[in-house]
Amino acid sequence: MSFFSLFLALVIEQARPLGSSHFLHQWLRRWADWVASHVDGGTKSQAWLAWTLLIGAPACLAILIHWALAYFLGWFFAVAWNVVLLYVTLGFRQFSHHFTGIRDALNDGDEPLARQLLADWQQVEVNELPRNEIVRHVIEHSVLSAHRHVFGVFFSYALLSIVGLGPVGAVVYRIAEFAKRYWAQTPTLASNTLPEHRNWTSTSLQEVVTDSWHAIDWIPARATAMGFAIMGSFEDAMDGWRHHAEKFPNDNDGVILAATAGAINVQLGGAALQPELPGSSSTPGRPPELAHFAQVVGLVWRTVVMWLVLVALLSLANLLG
Repeated sequence: MSFFSLFLALVIEQARPLGSSHFLHQWLRRWADWVASHVDGGTKSQAWLAWTLLIGAPACLAILIHWALAYFLGWFFAVAWNVVLLYVTLGFRQFSHHFTGIRDALNDGDEPLARQLLADWQQVEVNELPRNEIVRHVIEHSVLSAHRHVFGVFFSYALLSIVGLGPVGAVVYRIAEFAKRYWAQTPTLASNTLPEHRNWTSTSLQEVVTDSWHAIDWIPARATAMGFAIMGSFEDAMDGWRHHAEKFPNDNDGVILAATAGAINVQLGGAALQPELPGSSSTPGRPPELAHFAQVVGLVWRTVVMWLVLVALLSLANLLG
């Protein structure tokens, strides 16, 4: 069931991608705003309660519907429910248009447009970033986006669906990532000194969502890095993982980026968009160039196929066993 759900969700998402303004995304933002405004009061216990409510309510609803469909209507309807949830939580098209736009601009020699598209995508100031640095940051952001929108959801779903929890893994992973990203963009206060109806989050809540996201993403990040190593240059990827992951501020992201750098032999890392980290350095490898874009795309798709084959074999073993 896991294989068919994942495969169908990927095919449907490629044919009909879900836009960022879809009503489910809007509902999730409103749900996060409601939870923050009604539960987050500035203490650590309230922050954990808000985070648990934000994720726990949709996750419980997802698994209850899954079990009810499987019990009363049969596995076909349960698979359909899994496909629906995977469709809204997983997919390349949620970020690939950024990658394609910048790649096309660089192919056309329009570096100012490429810089503007990169700035719009990541909400950063790129100034006069040179061409090879544009390529490098596009590779880094694209690889991390592929992990968070595809491989992380993929692995979390497959891991928990094997033990009978259906789509819970995909729901928890996606909302945890959303909470960290969304609540980090709101104003922060140490205590609730504003009126009841306000748009802010406490420092405690931001610490909770950051720490919980790091814990939830720890295993998926390393699974993604291992997949890249297997589908790329394994020895170089593992060497990068062991010796260069610490060059990145976040150790989960660092593992993925260091493995990617070794897998396709490209320099990643540095402080071009992080002036507060002047001592950071790049990984070994060739300077980033347009040819690396094709290598990144090939690496990602080979890894998708590898994980799909593995899930198919596990599903078949489960049926036969």
